[in-house]
Amino acid sequence: MLSYSKYIIDAHAHIFPEKIAQKATDNIGSFYDLYMNFDGTADMLIKQGDECGVSKYVVQSVATVPHQVKRINDFIVKSVEKYPDKLIGFGSLHPDMKGMEEEIDRLISLGLHGIKLHPDFQKFAINDEKACRLYDAVGDKLPFLIHTGDKRYNYSNPSLMAEIARKYPHTRFIAAHFGGWSEWEKAERELVGLDNIWVDTSSSFYSMTPEKAAELIRKFGCDRVFFGTDYPMWRADNDLEFLDRIPLGEDVKEKVLWKNINDFLGLGLC
Repeated sequence: MLSYSKYIIDAHAHIFPEKIAQKATDNIGSFYDLYMNFDGTADMLIKQGDECGVSKYVVQSVATVPHQVKRINDFIVKSVEKYPDKLIGFGSLHPDMKGMEEEIDRLISLGLHGIKLHPDFQKFAINDEKACRLYDAVGDKLPFLIHTGDKRYNYSNPSLMAEIARKYPHTRFIAAHFGGWSEWEKAERELVGLDNIWVDTSSSFYSMTPEKAAELIRKFGCDRVFFGTDYPMWRADNDLEFLDRIPLGEDVKEKVLWKNINDFLGLGLC
């Protein structure tokens, strides 16, 4: 554990049921043509994180088709119940699902802390009319964590994320991967300065220098950046070592490591 930080929270981790975890992980690796370091199970997430001092993990999965939504949300809830001191759950929704309002109410009643969307996997643009049904239904009840950025597609274009953030000023959005995986310059141009946008560091450090990461943290705001690994893709120990080399003060790094997400989700750590 980094000596200057009281806690470390991984604010972006994916987990899958044991029976399908390796297959789901392999599919993600194929989609991005990137090596996957782990098997996608909650047990492995916690094991590898414990080895480098991670305290808690925000976990989620993505419903690629509507009928998966309830099953995935039940799995996340059961995983949190199994590891209540370690896991913080985000639920899943799908723009084409039926019973959206009822499922949102159920997510809240089950104690889930937010909603994860992946436009590139779920095949909808962030600003699609059907996606707006989700934002309308959720309002300010829960924050959204949205995969943002992929230069191969337009679904998650940072400019679309900016459009929706402006359209829904009272909804909180976490634009994953510093707001634009593989499109960081566009994310910086489109998203910096928006009051309801936060970002995480997941799947970003591998593609930038510590100096660039420091620049992005300063531009987005030292109170608006969350540490995340995108498990099972990246190793927490490597990402923490990289963060330790970022030329920013220890007080800023401690905010990124846990204080910001603690305040954002109201976790009550102190």
